[in-house]
Amino acid sequence: MNIYNNLKAIRNRLGMSQQELANIAGVTRQSIGAVETGQCTPSVTISLRLAKALGCQVEDLFWLGEEDLPKIEAILADSIPNLQQLQVILARIGDRWIAYPLLGRDAFRIEMIPSDGEVVAVSHPIVGSGVSASGSDVGASPVRVDGFPSINKLPLALAYPSGEASYAQRLIERNEPHPEGDAQSQIGTNKVVVRLLDDMDKLYNTVVIAGCTPVLSLLAKATERWHPKMRVHYRFAHSKAALRSLCRGEVHIAGMHLYDPQTGEHNIPFVREALIGKSAILITLGVWEEGLLVPPGNPMGVKTVSDLVEFGATIVTHEVGSGNRMLLERKLQEEGVPFETMKRFDHIVHNHQDVALSVVSGIADAGISTASIAATFGLGFIPLHSARYDLVILKEYLEETPVQQFLNILGHQLVRSQLQILGGYDISKTGEVVANI
Repeated sequence: MNIYNNLKAIRNRLGMSQQELANIAGVTRQSIGAVETGQCTPSVTISLRLAKALGCQVEDLFWLGEEDLPKIEAILADSIPNLQQLQVILARIGDRWIAYPLLGRDAFRIEMIPSDGEVVAVSHPIVGSGVSASGSDVGASPVRVDGFPSINKLPLALAYPSGEASYAQRLIERNEPHPEGDAQSQIGTNKVVVRLLDDMDKLYNTVVIAGCTPVLSLLAKATERWHPKMRVHYRFAHSKAALRSLCRGEVHIAGMHLYDPQTGEHNIPFVREALIGKSAILITLGVWEEGLLVPPGNPMGVKTVSDLVEFGATIVTHEVGSGNRMLLERKLQEEGVPFETMKRFDHIVHNHQDVALSVVSGIADAGISTASIAATFGLGFIPLHSARYDLVILKEYLEETPVQQFLNILGHQLVRSQLQILGGYDISKTGEVVANI
């Protein structure tokens, strides 16, 4: 077997000579030299001693040659024009392997980091902050939720008004693809062979989530902290795109925050129409405040979306199909302002952070996002709507261990505290099953 090593590189980085390493590991200097030059393959005992002496894992020192690495067949989640040197993340979704390309923002992203504590008092005023020296209560302790074990105990009889225009009909009117139809056209295509560079157990212990909330990265880190053998791969996608990925069998869980003004309901009508022939549950992650992000102090004095047109403001929006774009269109319609009047101001971004950064940098005067994002970036916020953010999970995935472990953390006190201190989130229903479809 072709076994490669970077023993010399790690030893030199630590400033150790061959003799020093040999003394610590309890082997001869000649053995160190022979291993580094590839003249001999170390035993398991020597490999473990070397790794311990260098403070690393055996896998950090030794690996098999490329020709010895196993290969599997997978479905590529995205259409990529050039497959040469394409790196991917792999996960088992149902009975298929799915490969997620590591390109652009999917390869390099700014993550939300879980905090280790919360400041509840300031011992002296911070100049220019407007913060007083007195402390403040951060809110009542959240109510504990049992999480996943209670799922089967909460069947819901859901009302679905017969007079409502169907989701599929609305998609046709907007010239948008139907998720299920899109799924049927995609399944079984874009097959690739992937050479594995990681442990197979890690691939099986991966749960994949698509959604737009930055909280997904926080939940991923929390899950991996409490379940070290598990991995959470999250893909940023707006609500309809996430739902389409779920229909195509590309993810275990889809996050969404779509509001249907005809029924006054969040998410359920869209999921009912999309998941033809499939069963799913919807679990609430939280209720967040959606609205306009504006510069600190709101210098333009914006109060409604129609003010943006009147003041000639530059606004940044998400792409068609996102919950934020639908909110903007709905508010303009309610105020009698044609969306076309804002076309020349329309700058498209693909996540909440970019909305905030556009306002912070002066590229835009306003944008649709959430109260928590506004607070994080120190921006002004004008509330427009309280939206329920749900996680949609196909029932066929509920018995899979990685999915269960992820859902279980929603009832964890520390996770709820992380959500609470973000601001702009109502966590009273976090972990609650709101629909059984």
